[in-house]
Amino acid sequence: MSGKLNLMQKVANLYNMCGIVGYIGEENSLPILINGLKALEYRGYDSAGIAIFSNNKVKVRKSVGEVKILENDLKDQTSLVGHLGIGHTRWATHGAPSVINAHPHSDCTRRIFVVHNGIIENYKELKKYLQNRGHSFLSNTDTEIVSHLIEDFLREKKDFKTALFDALKMIKGAYAFAIIDSKNPDTLYAVRLSSPLVIGVGKHENFLASDPSALIGKTKDVIYLKDGEIGEITKGGVSITNLRKQKTPSEIVRLEWDLEQAQKGNYPHFMLKEIFEGAEVVLYALRGRLRSKENLVKLGGLEQVAEKLKETKRLLILACGTSYYAGLVGEYLFEEISKIPTEVHFASEFRYREEPFEKKTVAIAISQSGETADTLAAIRKAKKNGILTLGIVNTVGSTIARETEAGVYNHAGPEIGVASTKAFLSQLTVLTLMAVYLSKSNGKSSNHALLYELERIPEKIRTILSKASEVEKLAEKYKNCDNFLFLGRRYNYPVALEGALKLKEISYIHAEGYGAGEMKHGPIAMICEKLPTMAIVPQNSISEKMFSNLEEIKARKGPIFAIATEGDEGIEMLADNVFFIPKTIEPLEPFLTVIPLQLFAYYIGTKRGFNVDKPRNLAKSVTVE
Repeated sequence: MSGKLNLMQKVANLYNMCGIVGYIGEENSLPILINGLKALEYRGYDSAGIAIFSNNKVKVRKSVGEVKILENDLKDQTSLVGHLGIGHTRWATHGAPSVINAHPHSDCTRRIFVVHNGIIENYKELKKYLQNRGHSFLSNTDTEIVSHLIEDFLREKKDFKTALFDALKMIKGAYAFAIIDSKNPDTLYAVRLSSPLVIGVGKHENFLASDPSALIGKTKDVIYLKDGEIGEITKGGVSITNLRKQKTPSEIVRLEWDLEQAQKGNYPHFMLKEIFEGAEVVLYALRGRLRSKENLVKLGGLEQVAEKLKETKRLLILACGTSYYAGLVGEYLFEEISKIPTEVHFASEFRYREEPFEKKTVAIAISQSGETADTLAAIRKAKKNGILTLGIVNTVGSTIARETEAGVYNHAGPEIGVASTKAFLSQLTVLTLMAVYLSKSNGKSSNHALLYELERIPEKIRTILSKASEVEKLAEKYKNCDNFLFLGRRYNYPVALEGALKLKEISYIHAEGYGAGEMKHGPIAMICEKLPTMAIVPQNSISEKMFSNLEEIKARKGPIFAIATEGDEGIEMLADNVFFIPKTIEPLEPFLTVIPLQLFAYYIGTKRGFNVDKPRNLAKSVTVE
């Protein structure tokens, strides 16, 4: 990224919060575009706009604020009817939120209309070049460069497609474009480079979106554009070309999501709905993969690299955020069950390491969206160094799914809430299955007891969720606290980190997660009556050490909220409040201990009056570095 970007721009670049929708077909495009933009609201945005080819010209409408403001402004636009249109929700990077800076953007002649996700890194140089050639700009955005650049090449009497290709050659950065040429109203153009874009395939109509969730209810057949591909979309079909002007084959992928899955149902928020889907999420991830009676795990996505996996001597797990914490649990699983040395790296830092890549190393990328920019960059670095790469992703056909040699899908369905909950459980499930799979591949011992218990985890999650009201009461007690300490050991150390992250994301309360053994190395200095400790203390091999930590906290009058195992009467002598979970074996404890922490964050966030589905400054998919 350019060092000249101001602080606001640099922050915004980290969170690609924009959304794209497009339609061409036989229906009126306006309601389709508006509904698509609503489906993308969870990504975060500050303005919205649409462009529709209507009555032989393109008409543009924009507004600052929520999509419903734009929708209300369009209620009386009965003449705004057209079968081709594009829409956009924008998060300001270049230029403050305003109607002028909102997308779509056009050229001097009002022929070309563009919406854009991503960053054009050389936009200042291109803008100066175009201004010197007589172009006038209305906005402060980098996006407007695109329409003017195409216009400039059209002045040379080139056809539109050639002008588009020539323009793309001059653009540096990450982008997804949806483009309308008003002189060719039978085609919607789509371009992708390092920013996701998916084409929805229908009957006598086709769709475009930056996220498959915007297509739910319209089509289940999609084509994921790859980097460097240009799609020419008509109501009758899709033609895809690469930047070398070569036709490329397109694979239609069937989405298994439905409209009901992407709606709240009777829940007040998507986040609560998705927490309560936890048991089903684990079942979906296990389905067809686990037969405990036979001590068998079958992961079809890994069969093509099965022989290489037998030779694995070292594992690298690459991920960000919640996926990183799932990876930390995976580290314990792989080392205990598979007996393979494992390291977990922040993908955002891995790319800068001078890693001494060893032969027979396997890198595993974990990403809910499959589009996380830093994780994708880390995987590309591993591949460049000859490392076998695997993916654990939720989104079928996503970039990480395509660019890794093999992998396993989560099958968690759409996760609309920005703060990940059910995706974390699905990642734990897949990591457990992979650990057993690799254990078998490497000729290690039986895991029958683990698999038997894993099949019973969904029912135990339901037991915890049936007591959600207990967590809500405790959230009422603690909602006005300004700081929290989360403590756990071994498998529950990553859960402590994840619990603290959820509380920060949802309630904006400062929270720190620590391995409990580190408490004496600094955090104990903070213990006082005003600092509650969330202690994860199930009955296991290190319970006594956790109890010692709690004794130290109690001696300093620190409030304690403990997550403990049913029947553990001793914990009530130490903790001010206790939430009991069912007993399970130690490697599977994170499935159960994380649920009350997710609920706790949710209830505190709502009680403090925040929109827990759309936390401030956050986006679902971080697709720009």
